[in-house]
Amino acid sequence: MTRLLAISALLLLIASHAYADFNSCFEAYSEDDFDIAFKECKIPAEQGHAQAQAILGSLYEHGQGVEKDYAEAIRWYISAAEQGNSFAQNSLGHMFYNGKVPRDYAESIKWYTKAAEQGNADAQAQLGYIYGAGKGVPRNYSESLKWSTKAARQGSDAAQYNLGLMYFEGKGIPRDYSEAIKWYTRAAEQGNASAQNNLGAIFHNGHGVPKDYIAAYKWYYLSAAQGYEIARKNLKELEIIMTPAQIARAQKLSREFKPKPSR
Repeated sequence: MTRLLAISALLLLIASHAYADFNSCFEAYSEDDFDIAFKECKIPAEQGHAQAQAILGSLYEHGQGVEKDYAEAIRWYISAAEQGNSFAQNSLGHMFYNGKVPRDYAESIKWYTKAAEQGNADAQAQLGYIYGAGKGVPRNYSESLKWSTKAARQGSDAAQYNLGLMYFEGKGIPRDYSEAIKWYTRAAEQGNASAQNNLGAIFHNGHGVPKDYIAAYKWYYLSAAQGYEIARKNLKELEIIMTPAQIARAQKLSREFKPKPSR
């Protein structure tokens, strides 16, 4: 009994040290002090701490605090992902999908799905896009709608944009301009340039709403300011049919715009 108690105490001591080490690891990573983060994450990661492993994978993937090494990134991400860490699962999805390692769509979708099923909004948004575009899987609008909706409701601007596009074009669902405007607006208010441009086009052309050149100009302007080339062209076309007073009003609204938190 005494020996069992001693072993238990030792295990608790090891666990407490690993936890303390992870606190230092997480704090350094959160403050972008990557050199310290790499040093502090190594011990808890080697002891099996999933979050530390996930952070170590990220440091290797992005070359932060250590030389970039995709093989090491994959190794640590897999260690964390197999313990159920959704950040690592999502990161593996990105790496296999984007070809940072030999591109493998099936492997990518496997990890995205594991993360998405745990509620990871980024993974859900990616699956929404993948199924809608049919990249690496047969196009499936039902799956695209399911995952995009889940992510959009968590505030993902990418998913909100994708959902707006689906409703606007009637892809796999009946066309619904009201729903398109709702989701485009949520993404645009977060600063999504594609959504801002598309929302501008809706007001420009009067799709589901009365034409409103001032609102159209505002959204085109904000999108163009982020370098969105289509918005720049749309803005020039719109300026031709606007009065100087309308342009001045729209520019004032554009200057007053502040991105909103995700919703």
